[in-house]
Amino acid sequence: MRSQAVRIDRPGGPEELKIVEVEVGEPGPGEIRIRHHAVGLNFIDTYQRSGLYPFPMPLQLGMEAAGVVEAVGEGVTHLKAGDRAAYASPPPGAYCELRVMPAKNVCRLPDAISFETGAAMMLKGMTTQYLLKKTLPAEGLQPGDFILFHAAAGGVGLIACQWAKALGLKLIGTAGTDAKCQLALEHGAAHAINYSKENFAERVKEITGGQGVKVVYDSVGKDTFEGSLDCLRPFGLLAIFGNGSGPVPAFNLGLLASKGSLYVTRPTLFSHMASRERTQAMADDLFAVVQSGAVKIPIAQRYKLSEVQQAHRDLESRKTTGCTILTL
Repeated sequence: MRSQAVRIDRPGGPEELKIVEVEVGEPGPGEIRIRHHAVGLNFIDTYQRSGLYPFPMPLQLGMEAAGVVEAVGEGVTHLKAGDRAAYASPPPGAYCELRVMPAKNVCRLPDAISFETGAAMMLKGMTTQYLLKKTLPAEGLQPGDFILFHAAAGGVGLIACQWAKALGLKLIGTAGTDAKCQLALEHGAAHAINYSKENFAERVKEITGGQGVKVVYDSVGKDTFEGSLDCLRPFGLLAIFGNGSGPVPAFNLGLLASKGSLYVTRPTLFSHMASRERTQAMADDLFAVVQSGAVKIPIAQRYKLSEVQQAHRDLESRKTTGCTILTL
């Protein structure tokens, strides 16, 4: 079987993304063949394309999609041909019509959730799940606590605004424009800071009465690192889960002592998805909060697979909000 796919032959800019035809065979043990209906676009895709996260070349990109299972290999028992399914999973390769892939992290998609929503929400939604439920400060999080979330108008951020509100948390979001701040507020943020106009660390201290927040969730990285530390109360946690502005440079651990015995972690989604059981539990939590209506998945941009270069340009230039999908 033949499938259109997006491939790069070397790391670089969006111009390296090429549409090619690939041969797709039968699934082996522990694998499935899935025909995609929609594919999710994520910042991790740009890291892999640029070489920040190195992979052997040539590389077929994409970490997230939804579609219908066409065939299952030996040993796969949680899925069968004809099942609606969605995933956020290594190895890369989701930018395509049809693929064979490991079944471990692929989950059945409830009938009430569309393919487009499934493709848009798996990586971002399960990232939000492990952040708010598992990446917690030493003193834990209780209803009424303040948290800071950078890039609050992005795909993860808008889901986090809603989910944090459902948990009773007061999310302070940052964004680069007034329109993006307004979007975060409309999705449940208690406060929004336009970091292009205000010093976000000073504003956080004002909002929290000088105390600071228990935890900062930061996908920006280099540009926000020091300011994020200044937002934390003693024993607070900085969780850096992305590198939107570049990786955080080396720093003296003594800085954490001088600022109040702080904690810093660099978690990844795929560490939390080490087993099928853990993946399914995370997905079930996400499916439940979406089906309840407490969290709505904001798909703000749709591109055809053939428009993937423009999609990457728009994502990297901060022109997008919410979730972005590639349609087939």
